[in-house]
Amino acid sequence: MKLSILMPVYNEEDRIADALKQALAVDYPCDFELVVVDDGSRDGTSEVLDRVDDARLRVITHQRNAGKGAAIRTAVANAEGDYMVILDADLEYDPQDIPTLLAPVLDGRATVVYGNRTFGSHSAYSFWYVMGNKGVTMAANVLFNSYISDLETCFKLMPVELYRSLDIRSRGFGMEAEVTGKLLRRRIRPFEVPISYRARGREEGKKITWRDGVEAIWILGRERARRRPAGTTR
Repeated sequence: MKLSILMPVYNEEDRIADALKQALAVDYPCDFELVVVDDGSRDGTSEVLDRVDDARLRVITHQRNAGKGAAIRTAVANAEGDYMVILDADLEYDPQDIPTLLAPVLDGRATVVYGNRTFGSHSAYSFWYVMGNKGVTMAANVLFNSYISDLETCFKLMPVELYRSLDIRSRGFGMEAEVTGKLLRRRIRPFEVPISYRARGREEGKKITWRDGVEAIWILGRERARRRPAGTTR
């Protein structure tokens, strides 16, 4: 099996070098590639990426910022692996957890795996951020009669072809809700494993806002109202 690690990047000049170093240093239990999409960064991100020389790394550039969902769409279109996982470049997630996500797939227990963040004082920058995340996740559970713990997690591991078949159209952070809504509508329940997490605050460049939470709930409602694709099973 080959794993494609997909990294959307926008204005992460101060963190991208460390993010790449950490991702490439992990001892993965399979072959892997790191596909980075520079989503129209206006700082020195592209210059940092140009200095990295590693055969396992491929960089694709958007000429203008199009949003996380659009960056992932580009990365997935260019992925050469069998499975994929998204890894943000903001250092909130630890790539050392990716082998933990792979374990249920490699031993045949799961097809889709989510990394479940356990929020605590060290892993959440605000009360309302955590409550917003829990609210969106609860909305998904109510709408789809499911019980998942962390809809907004970046760590979503699944077959590349499955993600392509979902045809994700959300260009921004709404892609997280759209991915989960479409999986649940197909009766695909993610297998969840605990992961480490360190949230950064607004002053450190946190980009998601309350508007993204409202959009996520709207997207979940839209997906619930759609008819389930024929032939899909649990």
